[in-house]
Amino acid sequence: MTLVCLSPNGMDSYRLPEIPDEVLVGTTDGVARLKKAAGTGQWPIDASALQGLHVSSLMREPRRGLVFAGIHGKGLYRSADGGTNWEPVLSGIEHGHVFSLACRETKDGVELYAGTEPAHLYRSTDDGEHWRELPGIRAVPSLEHWNFPAPPFQPHVKHVAFDPRDEQTIYVCIEQGALLKSCDRGETFSELDFQDKSYVLNHDTHRIIFNPRDPDEIFLPGGDGISTSRDAGRHWRHLTTPKMRVAYPDHFFVSPDGEHRLFAAGGGDPPNVWRETGDARSAIVASGDRGASWVQLSGGLPEELRGNIEAVTMAQWEGGFGFFAGTTDGEIFASFDEGEHWQRIANGLAAISKCVHARNIAMGRAKIREKATA
Repeated sequence: MTLVCLSPNGMDSYRLPEIPDEVLVGTTDGVARLKKAAGTGQWPIDASALQGLHVSSLMREPRRGLVFAGIHGKGLYRSADGGTNWEPVLSGIEHGHVFSLACRETKDGVELYAGTEPAHLYRSTDDGEHWRELPGIRAVPSLEHWNFPAPPFQPHVKHVAFDPRDEQTIYVCIEQGALLKSCDRGETFSELDFQDKSYVLNHDTHRIIFNPRDPDEIFLPGGDGISTSRDAGRHWRHLTTPKMRVAYPDHFFVSPDGEHRLFAAGGGDPPNVWRETGDARSAIVASGDRGASWVQLSGGLPEELRGNIEAVTMAQWEGGFGFFAGTTDGEIFASFDEGEHWQRIANGLAAISKCVHARNIAMGRAKIREKATA
């Protein structure tokens, strides 16, 4: 199967036998399936589903190709036909706002993970038919201090990551409030302290990314920039701050080709600024020196994107890799040559948006229009 998923908080890396020719996009108005049109650079909408629902996360599991969609306030859905037909699968999930999704293959089969708002974590080992809560994330000392600064002011599980060497080791990002690590397959968790005096926000963690050639080296993008550890989370260094071109990084990748290139995407300003300017000034940047310096990618990407880059997926195939990126303005960009060149493959979709980000930008643009007509 050459289908990949693109969403703010879902699975964002896929290994494929060849270059993908279909992409499922999670938007504020359901799921759109784009299919490459032969002989053109465009990917028209081939099918739409779950209209009226705000899709936070999408994931295709690797064994059967089942696709899952986490919905803002409306639960979790599953598709067995590549996103055409869907059914709810919530048995055991007591919190209907499924914010993030993750999965992995183990020696016993595929494990699925669903993170919710408020912040709870669930696991399924039977293709989503039944879910069991992993209450350990709510037994850590910082729980009472978790918060999220935008309505409904509830923290959520933003990302779940798995140590590629050890099935027992799981990381969980709580936005905002904590970076958690489990060494017993998610039954209990400890907190990792990555902040020093240069940090401002409340442990604003977005995702954990491993260096595939040295999984002790991990990267943590968040509201205060990018942090890194070279000893599996025991010690940390603030790699970038909000003064970087991408001030609010979210999606982050380490190249799979042995060159140790780093890629990051996000807004040039934090979301609270978007409410005033209506402009995220978003970009994609890359580093070839372990994050010491960064270069903005162009090659077909605009100098500045007014909508925020809310979702990025990396696809790997034999001999290469590339990216899909989606914005709050409903644009989809793609690169099939490791980020060197980009093309806009679709436009006019509903917003691709984590929580209230699209609303923040719309509010800012409304303010600008009001000032212009006053």
